[in-house]
Amino acid sequence: MKKTIRDFDLQGKKVIMRVDFNVPLKDGVIQDDNRVVESLPTIRYAIEHGAKVILMSHLGRVKTEEDLAKNNLEPVAVRLGELLSKNVTFVDTTRGEKLESAVNSLSNGDVLLMQNTRYEDLDGKKESGNDAELGSYWASLGDIYINDAFGTAHRAHASNVGIASHLPNGIGFLIEKELNHLERAIQNPVRPFTVILGGAKVSDKIGVIENLGKIADTILIGGGMMFTFLKAQGYEVGNSLVDAENMEFCQTMLAKYPDKIVLPVDCVCGTEISENSSVRTTSVSDIHEGEMGLDLGPNTIERFTSYLKNSQTIIWNGPVGAFEVEKFAVGTKSLCEVLASLDATVILGGGDTASAAIQFGYKDKFSHISTGGGASLELLEGKELPGIAIMSEQ
Repeated sequence: MKKTIRDFDLQGKKVIMRVDFNVPLKDGVIQDDNRVVESLPTIRYAIEHGAKVILMSHLGRVKTEEDLAKNNLEPVAVRLGELLSKNVTFVDTTRGEKLESAVNSLSNGDVLLMQNTRYEDLDGKKESGNDAELGSYWASLGDIYINDAFGTAHRAHASNVGIASHLPNGIGFLIEKELNHLERAIQNPVRPFTVILGGAKVSDKIGVIENLGKIADTILIGGGMMFTFLKAQGYEVGNSLVDAENMEFCQTMLAKYPDKIVLPVDCVCGTEISENSSVRTTSVSDIHEGEMGLDLGPNTIERFTSYLKNSQTIIWNGPVGAFEVEKFAVGTKSLCEVLASLDATVILGGGDTASAAIQFGYKDKFSHISTGGGASLELLEGKELPGIAIMSEQ
């Protein structure tokens, strides 16, 4: 078990907390503040226990000077202040006298948010490359380090692995929750254990299929990746997305798990991914040239539902159709509805799966919705996450 924020006396201590405020911004306006909201329990705990809270987060990718303005964290500081009902000091730099002075001026219970850690990537990728000097410098600003950014736990950055190497450290409540749900489901699932895998490419899910193939009772395949599996079975799939480089992998998995991997029997086809597309529902054996499969068909939804209703543990990673377009959102919506009705442990991976569930109004209907797409995917692959591996054991 990793140490948590509960294991430290925070009174009067400068607590550096890595959070995940990588929210979608449009013209400086936050489009979805879910990641900020998810960080609140750990931040509030630190405030209530007398810490001087120094928050760090990345936002987007910073490769050019133009990226600096659009990935400025100041709007997040404003929103965080509203959610906490208290002033949040924003420091528009990542190092130097201005930052150091602001940190040293903090009183117990104060909150400071530093500028986007990836501003340091503009000159040699110091943040994402885990620059040793940068990690040491940031660590010098505080007394204790708490990592609560699950969304970047699969990366070794200066703001997680770097700082943790120099300070007493522990995880926050969000990472604790993520690990409790995901690791328990993988390591000791209540059976039957069913996995739903969607998304675009098979290449993104190879590790997951290999790992969960040994653990799960059933794997339901949807999304764009289903057509590579169907092509591997000899079906013609028209213009549907096919990951040609991984056809052989699909054939191997189908041969290895013939009773475990369940493929669609029908699909909704279109000519383009837009509301202007013509739509036809057809058997997977009758996809015409020029068509592309873009959603599950009704018989497949019924087939998948029969497995899900008999399951006690379910993990879903990857939407099962092009849900951004209403015409091709039926499969993803239907699975959300079915899963929300079950008396079972239902866990959704982050990224597009989480976005779809929240968009369709199912935010609070499941056991857990992960805040980290890449991190949850690597956990499902059985990989160790460097941002968590570095944290101290109890």
